[in-house]
Amino acid sequence: MSSVTIDRTGVVVIGGKKVFPIGFSNPPPLGKKAPSGRDAWEELAVGGASFVRTGTDGWSLELVDGQIAVERASQDAAAAHGLHCLLWLGELTNLPARTAAQPPSANEQLLRKIVTAFKDHPGLGAYKGIDEPRNPFRGKSWIRPEGLVRAREKLRTLDANHPMVITQAPRSPISELVPYRPAFDITGADIYPVSYPPGVHSDSPNHDISVVGDMTRKMVEAGGGKPVWMTLQIAWSGAAPSKTNPQVVPRFPSLQEERFMAYQAIVSGARGLIFFGGHLTQVCTPADAKAGWNWTFWQQTLRPLLAELSSSELQPALVAPNANLRIGTKAHTTGVTDVELVARRAGTFLYIIAVKRGGSTSLVDVVGLPPKRDGTALTHGEVLFEYVQQPPPPPLRPERQGPRPVTVTAGGFRDWFGPHDAHVYRFAL
Repeated sequence: MSSVTIDRTGVVVIGGKKVFPIGFSNPPPLGKKAPSGRDAWEELAVGGASFVRTGTDGWSLELVDGQIAVERASQDAAAAHGLHCLLWLGELTNLPARTAAQPPSANEQLLRKIVTAFKDHPGLGAYKGIDEPRNPFRGKSWIRPEGLVRAREKLRTLDANHPMVITQAPRSPISELVPYRPAFDITGADIYPVSYPPGVHSDSPNHDISVVGDMTRKMVEAGGGKPVWMTLQIAWSGAAPSKTNPQVVPRFPSLQEERFMAYQAIVSGARGLIFFGGHLTQVCTPADAKAGWNWTFWQQTLRPLLAELSSSELQPALVAPNANLRIGTKAHTTGVTDVELVARRAGTFLYIIAVKRGGSTSLVDVVGLPPKRDGTALTHGEVLFEYVQQPPPPPLRPERQGPRPVTVTAGGFRDWFGPHDAHVYRFAL
């Protein structure tokens, strides 16, 4: 068993190691192969994933023994590949009130049986509760927080070593989400802004992909200091044709869009990311539909993105607390900028992750950088995942490729930002 805890800054700690969770809901079918020839879950793990959603929303007393056997196979596979399961408990996490004289409800009986079966399994990472309990589309049948709070309290008596995750609906106002704080250890929302027309997944007036940052900050406020894991788009029902909506035109995020959304979520406070919709084979290529998962999107978009997010260069920044620094931006010409950033110190480095919400391409001044630890001024830094030859050609010297440099003067530097750009800066202190 790996104990999963949360430190004071909202970072998940698994077996004593700080982790920035990167997960998939739903993962490829168990036992299938990726186009690379690897086992599908091994491919995810090698590519940078750490979590997969397992479990079901259909637990029942009649079928539970078989359901546990199926889940055990998933947990065994996850542990074998260094992954952790986000075990979906669904409706079981809504417990009715009862007195000591009353027998436990079916939900409580199931909760006890399932948790007892997996609480010591090395493949377990966290429990996933009811999805979107306050979704306005539930109407009068929305899930009251009291039953979810009772479930979390019961869960803590059964297993104090794994957190409860509740994902909220993007349309729910903050005032309706605050009462759920006692029901979870980790929260977040799913937000899928790429569609025809744009922005139909939420009721936000912002139909741009920068709504991801807006929604992340909303969940940070609703969570009251508890960590936020945001769920980002591969595909979703609103971008997949069906019998009830046959005119829907499928649309997927590009690599630049997915990269921006991931980094903007991080800048806005996300401490983990889940990618949803790879299992929606109705919008996949014929080969992917046969394989049961959207491997084309993985190869074209997610694999390159996860190569950055899981890299040894960036990981220290993703699990570090925000730096208490007054670093800001201004446009070089107009003085106005829509660049958002977060600064973090990790080891001997200062990191700045910066994204541009939209607008036009412009030169941006980043100001307020601190001096080095010895008191001398910073003079240079580098932009991770952007490469140039140093010194510049000619001649062409492939062995001299390295991160693009930036020059720091008087505690600031200047760089170009295009719409939906994301830059990751690193400075040796």
